[in-house]
Amino acid sequence: RLRPTTRRRAGGAAARCALGTKQPDVSPRVHPNVLSTVGRTPLVRVNRMLPERPDVAILAKCEYFNPLSSVKDRLALGIVDAAERQGLIEPGKTTLVEATSGNTGVALAMVAAAKGYRCVITMAETFSIERRRVMRMLGAKVVITPKEDKGTGMVRKAEELCAAHDDFFNLRQFANQANPDFHAQTTASELLSDMAGHEFSALALGYGTGGTLQGVGRMLRAARPSVHIVLSEPELAPLVADGAHKQAYRDDGQPAQSHPAWTPHPIQGWTPDFLPIIAKRALDDGYVDALHRCAAPDAIATSHALARNEGIFTGISGGASMAAALHYARTAAPGAVVVAILADTAERYLSTPLFESIDADMNDEELELARSTPNYVLEPSK
Repeated sequence: RLRPTTRRRAGGAAARCALGTKQPDVSPRVHPNVLSTVGRTPLVRVNRMLPERPDVAILAKCEYFNPLSSVKDRLALGIVDAAERQGLIEPGKTTLVEATSGNTGVALAMVAAAKGYRCVITMAETFSIERRRVMRMLGAKVVITPKEDKGTGMVRKAEELCAAHDDFFNLRQFANQANPDFHAQTTASELLSDMAGHEFSALALGYGTGGTLQGVGRMLRAARPSVHIVLSEPELAPLVADGAHKQAYRDDGQPAQSHPAWTPHPIQGWTPDFLPIIAKRALDDGYVDALHRCAAPDAIATSHALARNEGIFTGISGGASMAAALHYARTAAPGAVVVAILADTAERYLSTPLFESIDADMNDEELELARSTPNYVLEPSK
């Protein structure tokens, strides 16, 4: 017989486990939490983007396979784990704070939720609306700063908040050495493992903080020094091309002011209005062999081409990285293998220029197709 339902005590299984009850055994293939799924992203061969060079292979490292769909999942996990090891933060007591264009904020909100931290994000108003909503769904508080203050303004706001609240801890992604160190341990190790015993001619990527550039560059120089590292940056914000020496820093590594060559650009996540000290150190250490300046329309067109020709769904920055890889591959020696880092998913850009040409309603061709049979036709409203 079915027993009448009774209300369980608050806490349920979690409360009983806290009292010492053994948790059920599960398969060792089950991840203990979402954070253990970060990394180990695939390398995918790109087959239709450069038909005139069948003698060159182009590979995409698809970082949108991370649990919250961007390379910044690695950064967030790495800098939080490092702060915990140093005894600087504690779940339930510390509020994690970061200035971000969005992907790091989403990743940090995930890490905070999984570990039991509160999370506050500062973000300039120019970045996509969907990023704010995703962060808030994950439980973070999002403080929007005026667009006139640019990326430097959101960094300063994070500092102000931490100065005003005793339990707030600024993770400082743009100057935190744990950021590139985690990429050296994970992203670089994965590339070296996947490419072991095979040709690896060039790597194309951009920079936001410079963590991937410095961490991967350091390991490639040690293990595969022949790999040509191509750094791409927005044509509208040529900070490296104009001169890294023009960027001034405070003693803590944060920017003292904007770089004079920066102007607004739509490649979100890349090239804030300053050159982060992490990226500057990568340049100083010789981790860049060539510079590619990417026009925004080229980045968007390449992202669209990847989606339609390959089924690879990446954002504007991914399109820019692939554009740099294609540029290199066009004149590469026969047998070359070029890898592009695709930082995130196109779904982070629904409200941006990436989707301006993508209609929500049926176009004329789709209406004609709908009308080719007699029933279930949704005619456009007058």
